Amino acid sequence: MCRTRGRISLLVAGILMLLPTGVMAQEAKPGGVKPEAQAAPEVQVVKPELVQPQVYWLNHLDLLAGDASVATSHNAVSSGVGGGLAGLVITSTTTGETTAGGGNKVVWMAVEAPLGRRLAGVRVCYEYSTGKNPSPTYLSQIRLAQVQDPPKTALVLLDDPTDHTHPGPISVNSKPPMDIDPAKGPLLLSLRVNFADTRDKIVIRGVGLLLK
Repeated sequence: MCRTRGRISLLVAGILMLLPTGVMAQEAKPGGVKPEAQAAPEVQVVKPELVQPQVYWLNHLDLLAGDASVATSHNAVSSGVGGGLAGLVITSTTTGETTAGGGNKVVWMAVEAPLGRRLAGVRVCYEYSTGKNPSPTYLSQIRLAQVQDPPKTALVLLDDPTDHTHPGPISVNSKPPMDIDPAKGPLLLSLRVNFADTRDKIVIRGVGLLLK
């Protein structure tokens, strides 16, 4: 009996010596999990500047003239700007970006924001039609203010004074990114315009909120 057991032990030892080292290591792991199956999955890092913000589009045809020197029209056939795509057409009877009373020359609107979302900024899509004056007509400010409680003041939360002189058609985002809670009060959006020539036109083809 002892000799039989000894022969069996020698036979098992010989088999184990013939097995590849990797096989023995695999069998030694709990559950027989292969080493390559334990490797961590590859993680892809997306740069923040490559992530496009979600846009909540507003009714840009609701934009109102801020004073008597500014006029808006809604020609659905042709805007008369660029290829003629319709939009909100802005004209001015005076040049510059300041009204006769000293205020900002703007078009403006109340903003309806989606519930439960914070705002990072504003997107504006536009195109310009310039006359013979070499100086450009352009949007000179994007501003977002929030009416306070009690409603006797409005706090400016976004004030982007960038001169958007590109003739378009183009869409631009306000900067820098903001963190605005629309639940705290009504929001007022204003776009300041600067006219170099009273024959010029600015057509707004879209206005949206950038959501966080």
